[in-house]
Amino acid sequence: MSGGWELILAQRSIVITGAFGALGRAVAEAAAASGGRLALIDHASDGPAPEGALKLGGVDLTDAAQADSAIDAAADRMGGIDALINIAGGFAWETVGGGSSETWYGLYRLNVLTATNASRAAIPHLKRSASGRIVNVGANAALKVAMGMGAYAASKAGVHALTQSLAEELKGDGVTVNAVLPSIIDTPANRKDMPDADPALWVSPADLAAVMLFLASPEARAVTGALVPVTGRV
Repeated sequence: MSGGWELILAQRSIVITGAFGALGRAVAEAAAASGGRLALIDHASDGPAPEGALKLGGVDLTDAAQADSAIDAAADRMGGIDALINIAGGFAWETVGGGSSETWYGLYRLNVLTATNASRAAIPHLKRSASGRIVNVGANAALKVAMGMGAYAASKAGVHALTQSLAEELKGDGVTVNAVLPSIIDTPANRKDMPDADPALWVSPADLAAVMLFLASPEARAVTGALVPVTGRV
């Protein structure tokens, strides 16, 4: 990364949810390389992390009390929070006719409720930052929905609405709220599930991380309520 980019994130206190997954690891590594102080939250009990990062595993962010405790612990350790990056979430392919209402409830909880609970817990800390930021992960699939994507797309559309509503709520406090809308992310799981696809057309975690970290930086002060497509060549 360039020296200029390092200056953008130097000494920023950044909380990342879903931090032990493929995208979370890429964002954490890029943020750490740029001088950010990190708190990593995940439902998994443990996972890889850059040196010096606070790891908070075994956290169920669908539980508001657990979200509050984890966010407060991160703020206590880092002396505040400048940016919250909400990556925690889930995916399921299921047709409506052949599916279950449990899938719809489950994806709402994994995608919308986790981001809502983490954001609500972080808001008091972000308001005290000189440049508070929330970055969510939506989905390009929620803009043009394919068969079998109904529950997932509906939950990610909820993330889009949450993003824009929070942006309006917090703009008077100097806190910006934006979301990236990836297409297919080049992860080991997606390569396994789609062995005949060309992953060169997909979005690399590193490229998506670069956009997310810009939105988490002070330089993104003029951008709020944006839903930013990051779709590679899909």
